[in-house]
Amino acid sequence: MTVHVVGIGLDGVAGLTAEVRHLVLQATLLVGSDRHLDYFPNHPARRIVLNDFTPAIREIRRRLETGNTCSIVVLVSGDPLFFGLGRLLLLLLPPEELVFHPHVSSVQLAFNRIKVPWQDARFVSAHGRSFDELTQALQQGAGKIAVLTDDTRTPNAIARLLEVLDLSIYYDFWVCENLGGNEERVRCLAISEVLNQTFAPLNVVVLLRRESLSDKDEDILPLPNLASLPMLGLPDGSFLSFSDRPGLITKREVRTLVLGELALADKQTIWDIGAGTGSVSIEIARLFPTSRVYAIEKTAAGSALIEKNCQRFQVRNIISIHGTAPEILYRLPAPDRIFIGGSGGNLSKILSFCGGNLAADGSIVLALATVEHVSEAVKWASDRNWNYHLLQVQLSRSVSVGQLTRFSPLNPVTILTAKRF
Repeated sequence: MTVHVVGIGLDGVAGLTAEVRHLVLQATLLVGSDRHLDYFPNHPARRIVLNDFTPAIREIRRRLETGNTCSIVVLVSGDPLFFGLGRLLLLLLPPEELVFHPHVSSVQLAFNRIKVPWQDARFVSAHGRSFDELTQALQQGAGKIAVLTDDTRTPNAIARLLEVLDLSIYYDFWVCENLGGNEERVRCLAISEVLNQTFAPLNVVVLLRRESLSDKDEDILPLPNLASLPMLGLPDGSFLSFSDRPGLITKREVRTLVLGELALADKQTIWDIGAGTGSVSIEIARLFPTSRVYAIEKTAAGSALIEKNCQRFQVRNIISIHGTAPEILYRLPAPDRIFIGGSGGNLSKILSFCGGNLAADGSIVLALATVEHVSEAVKWASDRNWNYHLLQVQLSRSVSVGQLTRFSPLNPVTILTAKRF
């Protein structure tokens, strides 16, 4: 005897092929949710509603074991083996007795409705699960994310998660409701709009990352209200960022610690080596407008990004330098303070040059993400008998989990501050 697992969409019987429709009509045991069974109101078969999975499995097993020649059909949504009931059926029933008849999945419909290829998308089921996997995908800057929701992890909850994460990248937020049904609705919404709306229970959220800097302009990421910004600790999401390296920004909490370690003063010359988006440089420039900050970045795209962010925050005491350290450093005036946020594999050479050109009472601060770089920097300082100390930074940000709150960790960073004795 065979158990036919039939995927069905919101278009009901009309969406089934003639062959599959015949299988369902010939069934003597029909298993499914109330919604699925309602598509066959006049079906004569015995029905089992899947409110409780245990009785249905017990009855199916009993019929399989007795060799009953009846036909069993289990109705499920979409593709049974795509975040569906199929996986559980394979665990609880003999696989050789199962035949799957998939329908178009909700995710497949969603991407086709918004006309975006989906072979490279990342799929996350938040149905009855935490937001851990989604949080990780967002922090990694996944280009395309499809999220299966439930009545707790709704589009509104996903929008709140995006707000809390304060990402330095931008996602188009698509909500696809009742896909394949008469009340289908597919919309791209701003996060503020998502937060203030109610959506149909059957929905899929698709998040599409903006792929180029030109796409993430002022109509998408509005210019910050400078009067309302804090003097220290600018939100990560207020900076334009690299589309291909969305996480490449010194996080807000780390920036504030770095600024404290630099012990800045007015009228100083500061080097920011491996400046990335320019976030540290901009914080310094806003706090000390009489100082001059040289933001050194090895990529032309990075230098252009720094200049755009300077324009956004209206700072005029930053000089964006395109070049590779330490070679590009020879033409710069001697610094009072140096921050090294990236080294491009040249850490020892950069440190040697910086140590020889730093003002007598100056200091070097590094933000290091790997154990190897920490070891390399400590060895450099120790070999030259410099005074140094380390600060291990392990931070977590709160995120909503339904009506509850949990912590999501940021990547650990080691801050090393070095001075001559």
